[in-house]
Amino acid sequence: MSNVRFDFTGQRVLVTGASSGIGREVAQQLLACGAEVYAMGRDRSALAALACQAISVDMADQAQLAAVLAELPVMHGLVNCAGISILEPAAAVSAEAFDQVMTVNVRAAAMVAASVARAMIEARVAGSIVNVSSQASLVALDDHLSYCASKGAMDAVTRVQCGEWGRHGIRVNSVNPTVTLTPMAQMAWSEPSKRDPALAAIPLGRFAETSEVAGPILFLLSSAASMISGISMPIDGGYTSR
Repeated sequence: MSNVRFDFTGQRVLVTGASSGIGREVAQQLLACGAEVYAMGRDRSALAALACQAISVDMADQAQLAAVLAELPVMHGLVNCAGISILEPAAAVSAEAFDQVMTVNVRAAAMVAASVARAMIEARVAGSIVNVSSQASLVALDDHLSYCASKGAMDAVTRVQCGEWGRHGIRVNSVNPTVTLTPMAQMAWSEPSKRDPALAAIPLGRFAETSEVAGPILFLLSSAASMISGISMPIDGGYTSR
């Protein structure tokens, strides 16, 4: 995918979680492909460095998020990438952590997509939405109960959105990356006792780079994927094939 270039000239694309990791890589690649990018996240200085339309917002603050969304123009694409992970054993899961993860990873993503889709429908824009899920929606990961639940919900949200919005020409898909070398993942998978078995379960024998996740996302946003909607695409080096 690193040699493939898409043309998003004249298209506005909103990317959440653009302060770092996969979201930042997606925003950078979209900018390189001519898109007008609206980058949403919490780190104001990191967003400013992208040299695009920067939107600083706390995704967990529904009132703040709704106010920001109300000011946006009609989008042609959306990448829901904002997400958090709080690691807890299943027997010690806390209500506070569970609610926090679900609020950011699922509720905020659903609210952003709903706002973007309403504007698309009103403007008769046949757009594309990509929800960034995880292999954690497909397999069990120790200490990731809240995160796995949130990503399973993200895939379910994707299917409902696909079914309801397809009649308006809006495509909705999710991608399910394996461990991707973002700052959050490096912290979560730094222990050899945890990292090494995970690597051994991936047929390609390595974790993903952010660019290897951004490429398929751009594909799903593009007209090259004009007949693809409602899928959950593993980007996992073969992990879920076993």
